[in-house]
Parts: sequence; structure tokens; C-alpha cells
Amino acid sequence: MAKKAKVIDETTAEEKALKLKKDSLMTKIVDKSVTPPNVGDVVEGDVIGVEKSCVYINLNPYGTGIIFGKEFINARDIIKKINIGDKVAAKVVDNGEGNKDGYIELSLKEARQALIWDEAEAAIKNKTVLELPVEEANKGGLIINWQGIKGFLPASQLRTEHYPRINDGDKDKILDELKKLVGQKISVAIITALPKEGKLIFSEKNIEKKGKQKMTDKYKVGDICGGEITGIVDFGIFVKIEDGLEGLVHISEIDWTLVENPRAFYKVGEKVQVKVIEVKDGKISLSIKALKENPWVEAEKKYKKGDEVQGVVIKFNKHGALASIEEGISGLVHISEFGSELKMKEKLELGKSYTFKILLFESKNQKMGLSFVDSVKK
Repeated sequence: MAKKAKVIDETTAEEKALKLKKDSLMTKIVDKSVTPPNVGDVVEGDVIGVEKSCVYINLNPYGTGIIFGKEFINARDIIKKINIGDKVAAKVVDNGEGNKDGYIELSLKEARQALIWDEAEAAIKNKTVLELPVEEANKGGLIINWQGIKGFLPASQLRTEHYPRINDGDKDKILDELKKLVGQKISVAIITALPKEGKLIFSEKNIEKKGKQKMTDKYKVGDICGGEITGIVDFGIFVKIEDGLEGLVHISEIDWTLVENPRAFYKVGEKVQVKVIEVKDGKISLSIKALKENPWVEAEKKYKKGDEVQGVVIKFNKHGALASIEEGISGLVHISEFGSELKMKEKLELGKSYTFKILLFESKNQKMGLSFVDSVKK
């Protein structure tokens, strides 16, 4: 019986050896067939060990990952909350080739940053609304922090209720108005994410569009409304046409005459009649001049190409001199007539009247081209 038992033991040993050999061979085959992760890849695995200076993560089938050294120090706040068995994502900083023990070196903090940028891209795609506090203000807009990343909300992307409407356009006063928003929570959407620069751009306008779409839907082009001027800026006038809804009268739609300073025409609180000229994306564009008689219609009956007219020089620009023929009707004397800006200003002075010849007259396009004739008339 003893002899028989020995044979059985020998057979068992042989089988075990053969099995170990096969397992070892299979392990080598599997190891060779699995492509290790590249540096920069974000991988995921279960925490299998947490020690004083390192964390081990099971990255099957690649092997074992380790967080140690400066990566451990950089992520210590995150590591405090980690327990064995937790699933974590980490970024590969060395795929094992440079580690003497063959561990895949990982970074938790870099992985977190990579995932945040992925979340930012998803938020842009899904037009996610975020409720975030304003941390700082500068002359250009507001600083907002989202998941540890500081983002910028330009003043141009503020909703109308938050836009600083300073009558004289003083930048220091604008900053004072923006500072009033610091500490407040506002609804914003991410519109641009720049991972390489570590920047996010936010907007309040996109949120405003959703809420005001229904309000603007009841208006159509051509409608005439009464409103109150709620703000005046360099580029135009804000007019409230109902509670919660304002429209913009662009500087070009204020009057038929040249408007360089909207504040010279109207004041905040003044009541005005406006005409709806565009309704788009929850915004409404208005015109004041559209309710006034178009002076170019009458001018067509009075002027034609070749006529000599009297005009007062009201503005110089890079193209030449603008001369007012009558209220609402002006024409351009091209700078090429004089050769240079200096020579033009030697011949013409602002506020003085001169004789001009009409070279071009298009009432439909509101265009008049003039040529300087001569003689100053005070």
C-alpha cells in the first residue's frame, strides 16, 4: 500500500509541476499580448494598499500601479479620503519601464485635472447651467472658480440686468459696479475651455436666452412699443419694453443724423417710442429713428449728381471728411482729393461751411459722395 501511495504522490507532484509550467507560460503569453498603457493615459483600478508614503492600485491586466514621491505629496488631500477597495482614476507618468520594481507610476492630481477638463467639454456640449459665486472683479469682467479652475466672465457676456451702465463710460465706475456682484451666486454656462492655457470662459447671456425666448416670441419685426430708457452705453441705449425684457437701440438706430455720443440725445428714465427691427435668439433689437421721417426720401427730390451744395464739416475719419448738407443728410469728401490727412485739415476745418459738388447720390443706400469746390463761408 505504501508503494502505491508513493506512486500517487509522484504523479501528483508531476502534475503540479506541469501545471505551474503551463501557468507560467500562459502568464508570459498574456503579459506579452497586453499592451501597457502609455504615459499620459488615464487608467482606473481598485486601491489594494495605502501606506504612509505610497498607494498601490490594481491595474489588471497591466500590473500594479503606484502613487509615491512628489505625486503622493501633490495628492495628499485626495489620498486622505481613499480607502482600500475604492476605485480611482489616475494618470500614467511612467508605464513601468523606468521603475526598478516594474510598478506603473501614477498621478492622481493630473488625472483629476484631465477629468475636470473632460467635464468642462461635456458642460459646453450639454449647455449645462452652473450656479457659481463671483470671486473677483476687474475692469474687463468677473472671475469665477469652478472645480479649482479660475474662469473669466467678460462684461460683454453679462446679462442685461448685471451689465454696468455708466453714463460717462468711466472704467473705474464700471469696476465699482462689477464689484457689487462679488460674493453673489450667478447662473452661468461654460462657452470655452482651454486646457493648455488652464482657462475657462463663462457666459450669462446663454442662460438669459433660454429664459427670455418665450417673452420675445410674442414680438415681431415692425411692432411699435413704448418703453423706458434703463441704460446708456457707448454703443447704444437699453430700453425696457416690459418687466424683465429690454431691447437695445444700437447707436446707428438712434437718429438719422450722425450720433457719436448717445448720452447727448437721451437720458436714463426717459420714455420713448421704439420699433422692433429684429427678434433673434431671445434678444430684441429696436430702433428710434425708424419712427422718424427718413430725410433721404425728401433729399432725393432735391439733390442729384453734379449739383453744388453747401455743407458743414462735422467729422474727420480715415476715409476723409464728413459734411452735413442738412439735418440727417451728410456726404463724404474722400481723403484722396487732398493727398494726405494733414493737407485735408489745412483746407477744411470742423464746424465751417464749404461748397461741395455731389459726385454720388444714392438715397436708398443713404450714400452721398462729395468733392471740395472752394471758398470758406462763415
